[in-house]
Amino acid sequence: MADDNAVTLYSNVAITDAKKNPFSIKVAMAQMLRGGAIVEVTNLDQARIAESAGACCVVVSDPRKPGISRMPDPSLIKEIKQALSIPVMAKARVGHFVEAQILESIGVDYIDESEVLAIADEDHFINKHNFGATFVCGCRDLGEALRRVREGAALIRTQGDLNGSGDIVETVRNVRKVMGEIRVLNNMDEDEVFTFSKRIQAPYDIVAQTKQMGRLPVVHFAAGGIVTPADAALMMQLGCDGVFLGPEVFDSLDPYKRVRAIVQAVRNYNDPLELAQASSGLEDAMAGLNLSENRVERFGAGDTY
Repeated sequence: MADDNAVTLYSNVAITDAKKNPFSIKVAMAQMLRGGAIVEVTNLDQARIAESAGACCVVVSDPRKPGISRMPDPSLIKEIKQALSIPVMAKARVGHFVEAQILESIGVDYIDESEVLAIADEDHFINKHNFGATFVCGCRDLGEALRRVREGAALIRTQGDLNGSGDIVETVRNVRKVMGEIRVLNNMDEDEVFTFSKRIQAPYDIVAQTKQMGRLPVVHFAAGGIVTPADAALMMQLGCDGVFLGPEVFDSLDPYKRVRAIVQAVRNYNDPLELAQASSGLEDAMAGLNLSENRVERFGAGDTY
């Protein structure tokens, strides 16, 4: 039987009583973001654009610059929270529980324990059960996702490209890996789940719950390289609940139009006509994407004709 610390409220069924289990409340908070786009912003103007374009949440981060990336300035977070009516998320370094304490104290709605920032603790993640705020964590495979859930993450972000290049290939690879491992798990006999959980280094009870549900036991988003409506719809059709958009979406002539188009694509991801309309007039959407010669050569290296 699944542990009470790894619960979900999917299909309108409460597996545990939220009054007795605070984690259920965090999972419900994360579910409020399903079917939406979370936009990374670095200033108030970008946050206002994201809100007006239909983003379900903004994640505040420091502008990318050389050196160590850290938690954003608390004064900036407060300014954005006062100006916006949608939820606000902020990033903390992996393992830096004091940054998380600061973010919780200023009232952020969600905390992203982000591997995109510099890592504060190489061996330990934050014990997220010690906080009242809802945590987001990244993963690249099923085992990593379920370990973060055991630590208290209520939203999993399958991470791809970290460089803001607009290259979605790594995101697709990691999302397909997570979904593929879940399909393998679904087809296993009950006796095989013990060995599978040991192989992926994840707690058995959460692995068993994932098998029972046929999906991750918490909300699942994709992040990295998503810069067009087609990219966002691809992630949704692969089985994600929503997408993260990096700050590169603002590197365009009309960032409102691009963010709005991606939001519409997330909402209508199975409608090609709506996607075609959303994608129209975004000729600069792929600006800045440059594949290296090594990438092109490696992709074609095994082809024989």
